Parts: sequence; C-alpha cells; structure tokens
Amino acid sequence: MSNSSTNVEVNILDKDYLVACPEGARDALRESARHLDAKMREIRASGKVFGTERIAVMAALNITHEMLEQSTMSDSDANLLRTMDYKLDEALGENKD
Repeated sequence: MSNSSTNVEVNILDKDYLVACPEGARDALRESARHLDAKMREIRASGKVFGTERIAVMAALNITHEMLEQSTMSDSDANLLRTMDYKLDEALGENKD
C-alpha cells in the first residue's frame, strides 16, 4: 500500500484551494470541502456574520459541535432526549400526532 499524496483542488466559498491529501482520500476531501462550502454559504446567507474568516470560524464551530454531539451521544441518550422532547411538545400542546 502506497502512502503517496496528491494535490486536490477544492472550491470553498468561491475560492480555489490546492490541498495535499493521500491518494485514497481524494473523494473524502472533496466531500468535506462541499460540506464546508455549504455550511459557509448558509452562514453567509443569514446575513449575521461578515467576512470570510469569521464565516469560516463559525462554520468550523458548528461542524465541530455537530460531530461532538453525534460521537458522544449514546443511543439511550438520544432516545431519552426524543422522549423528553415528545413529552414537552405534549405538555405545550404542540404534539401533532
């Protein structure tokens, strides 16, 4: 198995970047770039954050938060939160079942 790397061009928020990555990780890098681009566009469209650097930091924080939530929440925790959400909706009269 070769550990050689290659350069991949990705476009994020209308700017091209040349990024080095292992041969077998090109598709994953491109998918990551698309995800980051979408998050940054979402933040820019909100009109609440200005400047590419600030948009990038907010996107990074949001993505990191999502990852940490997914990796630290067990199935039982997720089920408990869903049950609590359902009960809260029911108590507030917002359950549409």
